[in-house]
Amino acid sequence: QVQLVESGGGLVQAGGSLRLSCAASGLAFSRYRMGWFRQAPGKEREFVATISRSSDTTDYADSAKGRFTISRDNARNTLYLQMNSLKPEDTAVYYCAADLSGNAYRRQSGYEYWGRGTQVTVSK
Repeated sequence: QVQLVESGGGLVQAGGSLRLSCAASGLAFSRYRMGWFRQAPGKEREFVATISRSSDTTDYADSAKGRFTISRDNARNTLYLQMNSLKPEDTAVYYCAADLSGNAYRRQSGYEYWGRGTQVTVSK
């Protein structure tokens, strides 16, 4: 059974940092492209960042560029999202997702497996 479990969310003041983790089990983690998405209250879920199987390529939403860093540790079956200089508009539930084809990139429908999310709240 595939499980993706996010952690590391919480309440932080604007300008602060958080590091999200996504622990994967039940799948060959290194064979999957991984992504982070988020959904703010009243909004649709949106792309945040994605990383290739071997970490050689990454891509970020404009809102995340220069502030967020996606990384992975294939030996630990874990995906990370380092978030710095957080803003109130970053408040959302953050989800990790896994794509076996490697070609999903920003396309949510291309990701086969999803975690349940972790709440990030940024206060002013």
